[in-house]
Amino acid sequence: MATRLVHKMVYDAPAIEVAAMLSDPEFRQEVCRNQRATSYSVEIEGNVDAKAVRIEMAQPTDKVPSFAKKFVGETTTIVQTETWASPLKAEINVGIPGKPGEMRGTAVLVEADGVTTETVDLEIKVKIPLVAGKIEELLAKLLGSALRAEERTGKAWLAR
Repeated sequence: MATRLVHKMVYDAPAIEVAAMLSDPEFRQEVCRNQRATSYSVEIEGNVDAKAVRIEMAQPTDKVPSFAKKFVGETTTIVQTETWASPLKAEINVGIPGKPGEMRGTAVLVEADGVTTETVDLEIKVKIPLVAGKIEELLAKLLGSALRAEERTGKAWLAR
């Protein structure tokens, strides 16, 4: 079984400006800092039209419930890759190296009247007997929080 997360981020900017923001390593680094990453690396190959993004970050697990701490430890490393074949759509893969789970899905930018909505749609799968569903729900909650931090960072970035 899997858990699905659909999260929408709304930006008061044209899609091409949002795509440019998502192509900027400095923006991605600022997002990592705002997501409480203790260390991170950001690699972006390509440009607004088509790009490959790889973000690796370590995050504290102090907000993780005790039942899940034994699976994740005191900190956890997250590796996120995005393959943008166009400025408006990406395939996303989020993994936690050495842990039995994955998150896969898409990000899509849609503009209407100068306002862009980025919809992230992820399927979360954890392969741990008995507690998979609880951990998937926890990951969905944590990812939702991370995406809200990204949206706040994006709104501030675009307002500059």
